[in-house]
Amino acid sequence: MIELAEAVAGWPLAATMAAVLAAQGLRAGRRRSALNEALHELRRPLQAIALVGGGDPQSALESSVRLAAAALERLECEVNGGNGLRRPAEPVELRTLCDAAQRRWRARADRAGGTLELRWRAGRAFVCGDRVELAQALDNLLVNAIEHGGPRVAIDVRPAGGRVRIVVADSGSASRPPTPHGAVGDATARGDDKRRGNGLRVVRQVAAAHGGRFVLRRSEHGSLAMLELPTCRDRGGMAA
Repeated sequence: MIELAEAVAGWPLAATMAAVLAAQGLRAGRRRSALNEALHELRRPLQAIALVGGGDPQSALESSVRLAAAALERLECEVNGGNGLRRPAEPVELRTLCDAAQRRWRARADRAGGTLELRWRAGRAFVCGDRVELAQALDNLLVNAIEHGGPRVAIDVRPAGGRVRIVVADSGSASRPPTPHGAVGDATARGDDKRRGNGLRVVRQVAAAHGGRFVLRRSEHGSLAMLELPTCRDRGGMAA
């Protein structure tokens, strides 16, 4: 009985220690994930800078350098524990962001023997949020389509009842096994993060932070990634 009483008395201490160790492990895991995402978002614009080619190379270079600088700022905050990263929300004209993203990654599509086309049907659409995060989400959608899908990639942007719908579709890759029965689902539910790394996780986070949603559908005919965001008015009061 004495031995049993001593064992029972030790349970709260053991449970507390286990909880502390679990919390430390969770914090360490979150920190590693944050650092990996920060490094991932730095690699994207550096890749674009290295690939700047035809079209409007100066504009592509300038936007890539701005994104690289923002990614370095985030990485510094993650390493040094800073918390001043949040930028104020602002009305962002989406056509400008999509044009810039197409210019940044057109050379990458060309090198892969494919095309990158923008089909704009949304007029002057504004999204209220973080310009850098929105640009990073677009970059991840395009690069994933080029690298894991292709060869023909199209960005289709259209209004959707007070929202704007950005659809990035590719024509499929013979080297990629199709999803059984052409299954459809959210990227987070289908395990695509494991295959495509941090990119889709970043897109999902940006969608959530801006009150939108992100869905990925795959079949033997290619992938279709949809980022849907609520629209807003610009500073002059112009509706989307």
